[in-house]
Amino acid sequence: MFKEFRKEIEWGGRKLVLETGKIARQADGAVLVTYGETKVLCTAVAEKTQRPGIDFFPLTVNYQEKAFAAGKIPGGFFKREGRPSENEVLVSRLIDRPIRPLFVDGYRNETQVIATVLSHDLENDPDIVAMIGASAALTISGLPFLGPIGAVRVGYINGQYVLNPQIDEMSTSQLDLVVAGTTEGVLMVESEASELSEDIMLGAVMFGHRSFQPVIQAIVELAEACAKEPIALAEPPKGVDAIVARVRALAESPLREAYREVVKQTRYGKIDAVRSDVMAKLAAEASLDATLVPTVGPEAFKNLESDIVRTDILKTGKRIDGRDTKTVRPIAAEIGLLPRAHGSALFTRGETQALAVATLGTGQDEQIIDALEGEYRERFMLHYNFPPFSVGETGRLGSPGRREVGHGKLAWRAIHPVLPKPEAFPYTIRVVSEVTESNGSSSMATVCGSSLALMDAGVPMPRPVAGIAMGLIKEGGDFAVLSDILGDEDHLGDMDFKVAGTETGITSLQMDIKITSITEEIMKIALAQARDGRLHILKEMGNAISAPREGVSKNAPRITVIHINKDKIRDIIGPGGKVIREICEVTGAKIDVEDDGTVKVAAVDEKASQAAVDWIRNIVAEPEVGAIYTGKVVKTMDFGAFVNFLGARDGLVHISELAAGRVGKTTDVVNVGDMVKVKLIGIDDRGKVKLSMRVVEQQTGEDISDKVPSKSARGAPSN
Repeated sequence: MFKEFRKEIEWGGRKLVLETGKIARQADGAVLVTYGETKVLCTAVAEKTQRPGIDFFPLTVNYQEKAFAAGKIPGGFFKREGRPSENEVLVSRLIDRPIRPLFVDGYRNETQVIATVLSHDLENDPDIVAMIGASAALTISGLPFLGPIGAVRVGYINGQYVLNPQIDEMSTSQLDLVVAGTTEGVLMVESEASELSEDIMLGAVMFGHRSFQPVIQAIVELAEACAKEPIALAEPPKGVDAIVARVRALAESPLREAYREVVKQTRYGKIDAVRSDVMAKLAAEASLDATLVPTVGPEAFKNLESDIVRTDILKTGKRIDGRDTKTVRPIAAEIGLLPRAHGSALFTRGETQALAVATLGTGQDEQIIDALEGEYRERFMLHYNFPPFSVGETGRLGSPGRREVGHGKLAWRAIHPVLPKPEAFPYTIRVVSEVTESNGSSSMATVCGSSLALMDAGVPMPRPVAGIAMGLIKEGGDFAVLSDILGDEDHLGDMDFKVAGTETGITSLQMDIKITSITEEIMKIALAQARDGRLHILKEMGNAISAPREGVSKNAPRITVIHINKDKIRDIIGPGGKVIREICEVTGAKIDVEDDGTVKVAAVDEKASQAAVDWIRNIVAEPEVGAIYTGKVVKTMDFGAFVNFLGARDGLVHISELAAGRVGKTTDVVNVGDMVKVKLIGIDDRGKVKLSMRVVEQQTGEDISDKVPSKSARGAPSN
């Protein structure tokens, strides 16, 4: 019934298996990839014809994790998978970025790649498996894909690069780097690092490139056995060349003039005017095919823009805004803008600006994440927002899109390695970056602004973090690496290479290549140039704040950490949470109790915090023989009074210990509700506590044992 094809290799100490022909046979390409016991089904499907009037490549990539892959039932009311999680969005982008530039120019058929996690062994992360599967599915599909690509995760443990470290090994790795590319070179890098040097990072990228070559070869061999015939691409209609030539003749001179304008909005206005004029003239020319003008004209205009910008940079070394290739735009950094925020900063670099705000919370504010690997809590969140006004446009405000999620995670990776450990700074941290202006690399402005806001909030980071975006213009053997790229240089260039880090080393590196690949030489130049730019930005940031503030803002909660015996946890919580609820309601503090006996008490008001801490300490304190306590009489008997003196602990003051003289009956000295001072004089073998009032001065609480006669000296009481 099935005509199956299979390719198996040994890779990184585990078997990598590619299978096709049994599942999803109606897709253009479908490959089931197995690594360890992790299995991902990847499919590729394209529409047979191009939608009329489309001027871009409509590629959609969806990565989805099924709960059954880890033997789980989804949470929530509906008990089924819902909207994509943040991780699913990030992996979808991870697959999209290296495959998108490898489709044939001019291909416009709607194409969809779906990667579905069917099994997760909790050792091998499905993201790399999904990237390999997507590459294999496209390669055998017959679609005009100039792959295949390979992908790998690189760790750095004990000074050695590690190929595809397992999930439990990542906790000891100084690097989490994903690299993808072709046989010729690298196409995409995504990473988080513990302040590693440029040489180590470049070495990791090249190690990864070498390591995925066997995977590319395996995909090629699979395709040789079962790939479909390439689909026929539509021939460009006659008349296209005439329109392209006419666009160049009409637009080249005014476009060059428009690109001499250094102010973005003014430049865009001039370009729009040229575009409108050219399109109107094209529509009026009878010699041109009127049916092609609306689609061919705008694309030819865009290509002409690209040619003008790229050629000028390579020939003159001067960029759109007049800078040379290495200069960073002017920088302004301010902190403390928002009086009620725990930390805030405004970072401006040229026409890109980010308002970053830091908020400190307690353990109750941690984000709970339900992943295939299991539920865990995240204490650091960084959220990136890109409102339409930042680029002078109107638009719909809604949930964060893939771009917002991706840029926020990039900034998160840049900051995360330098945050203090929970033991040193027991706060939940949230940073929100509102991009208020954008003309190139708002994600790196977010890194800079977030670092400033965290220092303003008093987060004890060892060093500030800055980020810079690098670009590339490459034509044949000529190339130029650009520091601090503009939006136009990003759109019209060949590379978006973002590097973030401290003065010590790199914390995050992200690279996307729009051409088939770049060389190690170009990456080395880009990293060195990025380091110079990063150090310059850090120096400018230091004019605003050079080290974290001493202590957190007065508006932030004060967290006091105390450690108790684990056996006492139940006493603090109480039946059904009654005790801890009462402490919170009475004092106004927030209390987090961890399984190891760590108790965190948080309150903006220091008095409230201290009251809660004292209450807890009273509950968990152990009675100490010889200590004096203030207690409350809770019960009277003929033989004495019971006094609550320490948390929930009661002790007996025998009638003979109520006062120095003879006492006829207990109520002659104390009554229920009286506050008294007592000394703990003993604890018997059964744990019963013996207290004395007669040896304590009730007004001052002074121990007067040496001033009162002993019971033997007083003699036996008469009948």
